[in-house]
Amino acid sequence: MTQFAIVQMHTRPLNPDANLQKVVARLEQAAAQGAKLAVFPECALTGYFLSAEEAASVGETVPGPRTERLAEACRLHNVHAVVGTIENDAAGRCFNTAILVGPDGLLGRYRKTHLLCLGVDRFLTPGDSPPAVYETPLGRLGVLICYDLRFPEPARVLALSGAQAILLPTAWPAAATLYPDFIARTRAAENGVTILAADHVGEEQGRRYLGRSLAVGPDGEVLAEAGREEETILTVEVDLARSLHKHRIFIPGEYEIDLFDDRRPELYSPITTLRE
Repeated sequence: MTQFAIVQMHTRPLNPDANLQKVVARLEQAAAQGAKLAVFPECALTGYFLSAEEAASVGETVPGPRTERLAEACRLHNVHAVVGTIENDAAGRCFNTAILVGPDGLLGRYRKTHLLCLGVDRFLTPGDSPPAVYETPLGRLGVLICYDLRFPEPARVLALSGAQAILLPTAWPAAATLYPDFIARTRAAENGVTILAADHVGEEQGRRYLGRSLAVGPDGEVLAEAGREEETILTVEVDLARSLHKHRIFIPGEYEIDLFDDRRPELYSPITTLRE
């Protein structure tokens, strides 16, 4: 069993220094509670409801000074972290990015691939690389960001690549109840993986967040869920080995399923066809 933390917090838009300080403090608290990895919200270092100009002004390269500060905190407390931020690249593009950092430094960077008409996503460049699985001392971990979960394919790609858990920084607005009520549970159950989702709370630029950060087990069961308003650190014990086994036996010989072996991928080619 491994203890994970989900950090539900309020972010100050356009104040990355204050947000970074808060993330480091929460990371220390999570480690003190026994967590080996903490998941933070989408754009936790920058704020999410930003204009194009604001995004460019608070973005930073990855790796960069903020990444280095997070790595320093991870080394100090022997913990891993997934943190949302805005990334600027050398070509002047901005991405909605989540970074995976551990005691040995930056382990991975994922750029959100599905952007919607909401917040800063309206002005950013979508990532063009498939989600990757990262080998860590804790297990095989995948990262998605918020709206990516609405589509079944990214989570399936991670599961087929051996991910035992999907770490999900989010910025669920107050109306997005579908995600904790159904989508997170469905993605976990259909892939047999754990999902850990961290959301904001409070208001940002007049928009209210949903909260309701949660951990979901590989059979779609809710392991822990936060409320709508409070900043909190959810800690949950997770048996990542459960995600290695896709065969479910309900009644031996009468009612059994295998989430992967029962698939018919030869029939699924239309899902990779662009809509006309």
